[in-house]
Amino acid sequence: MARTREFDTEAAVGRAMELFWTRGYEATSVRDLTQHLGVGQGSLYAAFGDKHGLYRAALEHYRSTLAAAALRSLQEGADVRSAVRGLLAERVRIAVEHDGRGCLMVNAACERLPEEPSVRRIVRDVQDASREALAEVLSVAAERGEISARHDPHTLAAFLITFLNGLLVSAKVTPDAGALEPLVEVALASLD
Repeated sequence: MARTREFDTEAAVGRAMELFWTRGYEATSVRDLTQHLGVGQGSLYAAFGDKHGLYRAALEHYRSTLAAAALRSLQEGADVRSAVRGLLAERVRIAVEHDGRGCLMVNAACERLPEEPSVRRIVRDVQDASREALAEVLSVAAERGEISARHDPHTLAAFLITFLNGLLVSAKVTPDAGALEPLVEVALASLD
């Protein structure tokens, strides 16, 4: 008779996400995970297959929670400049927390690519969704005359996502929001 799983897998994925985010994939052992999650190795393997399966689940959890919340806040913003400023500043704030742990997706790209195609797919999907949502917001803002129409909204969105990725890497080197936030204002000048 099969044993029932004795732990909440969704909560375990959230806790694993935090551990991977703080330590990275390579520095996080299966033993670290079982201790942090309070589950046995057999239960971990039964639920996720292996460490990499749990890592992919953690990246998906990040996408469906934090990344999705960022996109919602962008789309619900009153004016485009405030929405983009808020998106970038909030990402910086999160990235500098915990002594500069950065962004889980950017960390995954830096640590696991190009060797891991499944990680590449998840990171690319998050970046594509962010770029498309931003392009849509920028397109509407250009039509309303809120921003300059001199740049193609898709190109401008790609620039802002590329800028954000670099900013998030910089947050690991200099985990000081006060030093990084003025750079957001420079990026916002691209909307003029």
